Amino acid sequence: MAEPALSVVETPSGKGRGDENFPVGSWLIRRDLRPHVHTFYRFAREADDVADNPALAAEDKVRRLDRMGAVLDGATGTDAPAARAMRASLAETGVTAQHCHDVLTAFRLDATKLRYRDWDDLMEYCRYSAAPVGRQLLDLHGEGRQSWPPSDALCSALQVLNHLQDCGADYRALDRVYVPEYDLTLCGARVEDLAASRASPALRATLDRLLDSTDRLIEQASYLPPAVRSLGLRRECAVIVGLARRLSRRLRRGDPLAYRVKLGGIDFAAAFLVGFLRGSA
Repeated sequence: MAEPALSVVETPSGKGRGDENFPVGSWLIRRDLRPHVHTFYRFAREADDVADNPALAAEDKVRRLDRMGAVLDGATGTDAPAARAMRASLAETGVTAQHCHDVLTAFRLDATKLRYRDWDDLMEYCRYSAAPVGRQLLDLHGEGRQSWPPSDALCSALQVLNHLQDCGADYRALDRVYVPEYDLTLCGARVEDLAASRASPALRATLDRLLDSTDRLIEQASYLPPAVRSLGLRRECAVIVGLARRLSRRLRRGDPLAYRVKLGGIDFAAAFLVGFLRGSA
């Protein structure tokens, strides 16, 4: 007997572009490309929401993500509207569907994998969860693959920073821990420390160690803006590099278990100004 079809596979959380640490298809991007950037963001956001839905079992999450992938590839039906919109966008722009399938791979991992062994294991996850986002944007603008390595570094840095922001909430709500086990053990911390109301000295040392590695990624990412030909995208990349640096500094000073460490309006304004100028050079 065939499995019954789901009426709607996507489970929106209500989060949007305004909840992110970085601009998503801002006015810096070419006007004709912004709708396609927003469509990709919506696709990734809906898939992320499926993976993060605490009311769904792991196998149900995977089934829903598989259905999004099938609709992306041409399956009929109205149960995955974000995937249908993404398919139409790809048909219009000629960008490969591989980046979308890569992020679906990452969200299947989110549904089934709760721990990461070491930094390399985490970077392998970022290869699917983060790098495709930058590659999609670069391909949309017709940029060459020489820009992929610094873009991968920037997107991976942003991913790790987000993991550190949410490390306590992810553990308490989903039993999901992106902080690598190796780093926890090396610093004398335990996974269970993430349930506390504030970071222990050992966990603080772990976070700082991970921020050291993240800062090295951000340094690699500083080579991205000069590698981008499109003026608007070059400016946006410079802005995002600046935001990543600012968020890393805030996480060094703040305690993500005690409160959500995030950027403020002044951070965004300053990063936009500096990034705009540097990206214009």
